[in-house]
Amino acid sequence: MSGFFALFLSAMFVENMPLALFLGLCTFIALSKRPETAVGLGIAMIAVMGVTVPLNQVIYSAVLAPGAWGWAGLPDIDLSYLSLLAFIGLIAATVQMLEMLLERFFPAIHSAFGVFLPLLTVQCAILGGSLFMVERRYGFVDSIAYGLGSGAGFAIAVLVLAAIRSRLSYADMPAGLRGLGVTFMLAGMMSLGFASFWQMASP
Repeated sequence: MSGFFALFLSAMFVENMPLALFLGLCTFIALSKRPETAVGLGIAMIAVMGVTVPLNQVIYSAVLAPGAWGWAGLPDIDLSYLSLLAFIGLIAATVQMLEMLLERFFPAIHSAFGVFLPLLTVQCAILGGSLFMVERRYGFVDSIAYGLGSGAGFAIAVLVLAAIRSRLSYADMPAGLRGLGVTFMLAGMMSLGFASFWQMASP
């Protein structure tokens, strides 16, 4: 169990998707204007990555991996070249289900997402989680820890950025720093802060 939590914390802080691996920056920047929207994005990322990474692990190991069809007397079949297609298909189905649930039960959050909720289907951080899972050969339990940790790390990062941007909206800043200018500076400084976790985790 300690390995589960170690991987969860590593995915959350050491390998933070937007601030350490620089994945998913489009939605990270676009939906961090207001804390309410950032909360919705964070929950969506935890839900989508917590579901898709372990399910993609099952699909890959049971169907796509080399030798997965050995039980059927077909040990030479290798369908790993279909990984991207299968992963994106599962992610698209999960995001579609999430969109339907939000539209039905949380219409305010659904309208706040706008066009960015369907774009989670091709969000590079979500797909990256499944690709890293395959590259590192995580088992099912490890993939759960990695998926939940990656989603939680994204949620923490976007919430912190949204909180800072919300406070800075009352500040009298130079014209050149308003809007995206100060946002990129904040993201860069947060990235430097999260880089310290790399040093702490290094042997």
